[in-house]
Amino acid sequence: MGRHHRRSAGGDYRSGDAVHLLHCQRHCLWFHFLDSDQAVVRTLARAEFRAGDPVDPVRDQAGLVQRMSVPFDPASYDRQLEEKTVRLRELLAPFDAPEPQVFDSPREHYRLRAEFRLWREDQKRYYAMFAPGDNRTPILLEGLPIASERINALMPVLRERWEASPTLNHKLFQVDFLTTLAGDAMITMCYHRPLDAEWQAAAEQLAAELNVSLIGRSKGQKLIIGQDYVTEKLDVAGRTFSYRQPEGAFTQPNGTVNGKMLNWAFDALGERQDDLLELYCGNGNFTLPLATRVRKVLATEISKTSVNAALSNLDDNGVDNVTLVRLSAEELTEALNEVRPFRRLHGVDLKSYDFGSVFVDPPRAGMDPDTCELTRRFERILYISCNPETLAANIAQLHDTHRVERCALFDQFPYTHHMESGVLLVRR
Repeated sequence: MGRHHRRSAGGDYRSGDAVHLLHCQRHCLWFHFLDSDQAVVRTLARAEFRAGDPVDPVRDQAGLVQRMSVPFDPASYDRQLEEKTVRLRELLAPFDAPEPQVFDSPREHYRLRAEFRLWREDQKRYYAMFAPGDNRTPILLEGLPIASERINALMPVLRERWEASPTLNHKLFQVDFLTTLAGDAMITMCYHRPLDAEWQAAAEQLAAELNVSLIGRSKGQKLIIGQDYVTEKLDVAGRTFSYRQPEGAFTQPNGTVNGKMLNWAFDALGERQDDLLELYCGNGNFTLPLATRVRKVLATEISKTSVNAALSNLDDNGVDNVTLVRLSAEELTEALNEVRPFRRLHGVDLKSYDFGSVFVDPPRAGMDPDTCELTRRFERILYISCNPETLAANIAQLHDTHRVERCALFDQFPYTHHMESGVLLVRR
């Protein structure tokens, strides 16, 4: 997933995800989200839960913790991935698509971000979540096997430190973790009280001890110890790109699979002598490597946080052939069709571009009909999708003018029915 339109700032736990739990009687359990094609969204602390067909929850003897019936089972990973491959193949069959390339995920510790509410029990605070439909029965966590090893290492140590410090503990209600494959880590601690100099002193000591950046948040307040971003490094075709990932902004949750997506997109676009239009560019995740394949890039994004991150990333990597504008896809269509001028395009000569390709990474709903028609004017459409159904619907709209030349499946979310996919459409 790569679009701010449909994401939370923290972890989005999905169908099939599992959590190693410890309730207040210290009975260890596994908590599972049922894997189903009919997902419904449940939320906890801005995290998304995917639960599915009717669930038969099982209560433990104390009546405190619910369990779902589908296990988190790395041994079944290959079978589940094959089921996704079959599904994507069936969806693309009407368009004579080639066999999809399949890019797998690590079986555990693949999520680089997580966000937890805290629950107070016996004068102590625990990482917690709730079963879908039950916001009264806390599920107390010690670790999260789908989260990165760094997050799992930080969770118990951080809890020990806030329990030992009244200053850090007082009115703390939420903790967010953001890590990278490059080893960087940031923790955000959220409070129902103003943060003062005493808190800052304690937080500085904690950040130094844990070797992390630390953000303190309360209403109208943001205190930063270290940086308010982490730095990721990803290799694409032999070149290492550095990405600033700001606190609170969207980042790809599965870093390993993200690297595979970048390399696939780089290869699919190919070396070009014309220009690229990119819609929904986010923090420049795809922009950086794709810019090295073309003459110039015009990229659009509407999130201020993402725009600022993208500009920093372009500068940090010495990529100087990208112009980034804060326009929606609808506004860009109007600009290209000369319907009306935009002040945000001041100094940008749209007529100077020779667009041969367009790269789109739209929200789960896919491209709206007008945006789909906009892409039709390009010879090549490189499309990354988080929803294969809407991808298929968009391809159907474009099928009379474009054919599917390449396709791929990226398993961003193991043990769920969710998948990322990519296609290269070429004009007939």
